[in-house]
Amino acid sequence: MSSPASSRGLEWYVARRYLSSKGGGRLFSFITWIALGGVTVGVCALVVVIGVMSGMQEDLLGKILESSPHVRVQQQGGSLRMDDWEAVADRVRKIDGVVAVAPWVITSVTVLRGRGEYSQYADMFGVALDPLGPAVTEMEARIQEGILDLGPTASGLQPVVMGSRLAARMWAFPGDTLTLVAYDNLKFDLMGVPTPSIRSYEITGTFTTGMYDYDMKNIYVPIEAAQEQLGLLEGDRVGGLGVRVRDIDEADKVSEAIQAALGYPEFTATSWSVTNGALFNALKLEKLAMYLILTLIVVVAAFNIVSTLVMVVVDRTREIGILKSMGMTDRMILRIFMIQGLSIGVIGTIAGTVLGLAIAWTLDTFEIIKIPAEVYFVEKLPISIHAGDVGMIVGVSLLIALLATIYPALQASRLQPVRAIRHE
Repeated sequence: MSSPASSRGLEWYVARRYLSSKGGGRLFSFITWIALGGVTVGVCALVVVIGVMSGMQEDLLGKILESSPHVRVQQQGGSLRMDDWEAVADRVRKIDGVVAVAPWVITSVTVLRGRGEYSQYADMFGVALDPLGPAVTEMEARIQEGILDLGPTASGLQPVVMGSRLAARMWAFPGDTLTLVAYDNLKFDLMGVPTPSIRSYEITGTFTTGMYDYDMKNIYVPIEAAQEQLGLLEGDRVGGLGVRVRDIDEADKVSEAIQAALGYPEFTATSWSVTNGALFNALKLEKLAMYLILTLIVVVAAFNIVSTLVMVVVDRTREIGILKSMGMTDRMILRIFMIQGLSIGVIGTIAGTVLGLAIAWTLDTFEIIKIPAEVYFVEKLPISIHAGDVGMIVGVSLLIALLATIYPALQASRLQPVRAIRHE
């Protein structure tokens, strides 16, 4: 009676011989390579595409949070303005998880250059140049550190920095004068005609975030300039507070704590995940859909494994009968064919993972694929590989390969030795 170790060695030896198909003609070896190639291509496609979807989410989130606070705090009411904001900010700073708090003012404006022969819609942000504490966003940090200059100008006009794409479209350069028309502070003349608030600014710089919409629409001015144009300077009112939290994944929890501390419905606190919820939910759904669709490639490859093993069973029926007549058990035959199928699955999965990681690294490093920023918000194909995603892909691929071996392995193990030996 053979030992378990020698039995395992015999099973591996027979499985390896059947995989190579040296005695069964070249056709089976070719079919095995097709099955192996199918698993490799499927796993490679999954690794690359899931990496792209993860990269898109992270790249968009990074660019959004570069210019937007993690949590926005606003006071409810007809004017959508916040009174006594410094007292409110002090209360918010005491909440666990809050790193920085700063006031903001935002309004939609029409940007005019020269005599107004061309106008462009934009969002004007009023930024506090000397806040109490660290900056709330990376954009505000660049402004406060002087990387983007909002200091005094030679002309005496208030300074403004604007997105590079907006500046390019308007042929605006540092030193030029812009006219900003705001409609939030309308005045009515004696005839009852509404008159918008109009101010002149001097361009002191441009910025590029890599986010098409931000580079095309965002402009920044000192918060006092925005308050003056919107009639908020008297009473020191602001649009709301921006909050930076320690962990962006805890933004929802912190926003709930802020709202509980300030009181609802007088104040509302909205996290970035709510503000941009529709976009990121769509990306998550798209990632899931792509994962399910591309998993079908691995499933198709699994059918190739099934067909390969079935043909091996048919071709090796007599040999299987001889092996069983010589003392091989049903379990040993079962394991031989499962080893064959799993070998294809394991080798194909490893090859596909390595190939997918190599392709992802190449695309990310050399930025081979460019995409239209006005459609996809970003200018290059972002890729981010996570160990969890790769582990899930590898696990699903191996599970599918295992399931694919069950039927042909059972068919082989159930062969009767006498009938198998007589098989033509």
